[in-house]
Amino acid sequence: MLKKINSILSGMPMTLVGGVFLFLSFVLPRINIVLPIDPAWLTVIISGIPLLYLSVWRIIHNKGISKISSALLITIAMFAAIAIGDLFAAGEVAFIMALGALLEEMTTNRAKKGLQKLINIAPTQGRKLINGKEQMISAEEIQKDDILRILPGETIPVDGIIIVGETSIDQSIMTGESLPVDKEMGDNVFCGTLNRFGSIDIKATKVGEDSSLQKLIRMVQDAENNQAPSQRIADKCASWLVPVALLIAIVTFIITKDIVRAVTVLVVFCPCALVLATPTSIMAAIGQATKHGVIIKSGDALEKMGKVDTIAFDKTGTLTFGKLDVSDIIPCHNYQDETQLLMLAASAESKSEHPLGKAITTFAYTKNISLSECTNFKMSAGKGIIATIEQETVYCGNEKFMSENDIFLDPDTLGKLDLLRTQGKASVIIATKEGCIGIIGLSDVLRPEAADMVSRLNKMHTKTVLLTGDNNKTADYFAKQVGITEVRSDLLPEEKVKNIQMLEEQQNTVCMIGDGVNDAPALKLATVGIAMGSMGSDIAIEAADIALMSDDISKIPYLKKLSNATVNTIKFAISLSMTINFVAIILSVTGILNPTTGALVHNCGSCLVVLIAALLYDRKFD
Repeated sequence: MLKKINSILSGMPMTLVGGVFLFLSFVLPRINIVLPIDPAWLTVIISGIPLLYLSVWRIIHNKGISKISSALLITIAMFAAIAIGDLFAAGEVAFIMALGALLEEMTTNRAKKGLQKLINIAPTQGRKLINGKEQMISAEEIQKDDILRILPGETIPVDGIIIVGETSIDQSIMTGESLPVDKEMGDNVFCGTLNRFGSIDIKATKVGEDSSLQKLIRMVQDAENNQAPSQRIADKCASWLVPVALLIAIVTFIITKDIVRAVTVLVVFCPCALVLATPTSIMAAIGQATKHGVIIKSGDALEKMGKVDTIAFDKTGTLTFGKLDVSDIIPCHNYQDETQLLMLAASAESKSEHPLGKAITTFAYTKNISLSECTNFKMSAGKGIIATIEQETVYCGNEKFMSENDIFLDPDTLGKLDLLRTQGKASVIIATKEGCIGIIGLSDVLRPEAADMVSRLNKMHTKTVLLTGDNNKTADYFAKQVGITEVRSDLLPEEKVKNIQMLEEQQNTVCMIGDGVNDAPALKLATVGIAMGSMGSDIAIEAADIALMSDDISKIPYLKKLSNATVNTIKFAISLSMTINFVAIILSVTGILNPTTGALVHNCGSCLVVLIAALLYDRKFD
């Protein structure tokens, strides 16, 4: 009951009501309006009860010196002001503290629905083979070594190894790879990944809590639990502020024999400006970032971003757009017509559901190439397709597919294929019964601002690292294009997490930037996680501390500059507030200030701190 009352009183509506009564307490006596009860009493009740609750709770539950907090000092000052009858001073310090707490809470609230969305991805049932017959069972009933059949379009319910069939698996949930991965007998498959084409039988190897997807879920949970918010600066200072304030007040009373002066010392010593310095600066910075399409979920993340010295990038959807496009049309031997080659390939692939085939067909449409009718279409899952185009049999596929159809690839063609691989590109071989007539290369598209962004980070002495699930050649190619020299490829989600841990163990402050579900654990574990907000998965966005809503990675250097400025502003505001407090203490000890005027002076200091913080909102950082 007490906790519920405290929650209501510390909320925005009641805090504003308390501010209104405090204003009336100041204004009404000056226009000769006297009420039976000073309105400041209501401010003391509304804002003072949560303050008292917080200070007592910390004394009971916190350990060691952390029992002494800024809330305790302000509570003491509030009761001291009440004791000498200065209700306005009591209400003022309580209200400023309540307002500071609200501002801080507004900067740190974040949605936590992403984990539930990740849990919802987990398959709920599987098709178990019993004596050659299929039986649908719940995912919880699947045991290690069970034989399961996975049809095209179905999600794989457990980790396993293929024992029958060939297919292409969409592993983007686990690795972030933009292309489905061709799988055959003996290859491993992961829980939560999607079987795109062929029917396969798998032998379960990891089930239940041991599966890859469940490990992914646990990593997000653990990272969430381990990432505690930074302790407020005011509370860090409170361990010495409280005893110092009490000591000065006691000494003042002993020397002057004036209780009013002692209480004034407590009032002006209250760290209200100190409390406001951090949240108001952060609010202004977050507001500016929002104008630039950058959503910062917590002030803690903003402060930490300024300390980042290492930024780890995912590739697909982060440095690249995460979509395939035709990059090369290479006629082979005596076949020289690129347009005809593209027409044949696009016509043959027009009935294909494979991403490579769709990309080729889409590209042909953008070039206004008229496609011919496709007949006798046949697909070999994970290998290629055969179709009849203009009464000619056309083969589109990989090297293995060509070999199975007795199509010879000479050293020149193999050399071109190897060159495409070193450039991080996928390739589709186009052939007729007479032999290979050409190759179509496809590549993920690099973001045009990526190279300049990495260059700017390097000038800011920030180390850049590529962490990707793509193969080594693809990763090296794209890293070279943007200027990243440290590359770690072929990574599963848990391996990305291990790499983040390794970087942090080397005394690096790491920021991770990614867009997919597979990046979520690494985003949570890194000191700062940044997600691509426009095209990124909901889970990645929820796991991250910062989201780039326009997917503009050129904003990363801007973020570092903004966070640095925010930290400097906070330090300046704290220094200023401490200086004002020091001067006010001297004036209080000498009797120049009383509790009410002292409260007004340190309230002016609080307003000055807010004004300085507000200047962050319109400052230019580009």
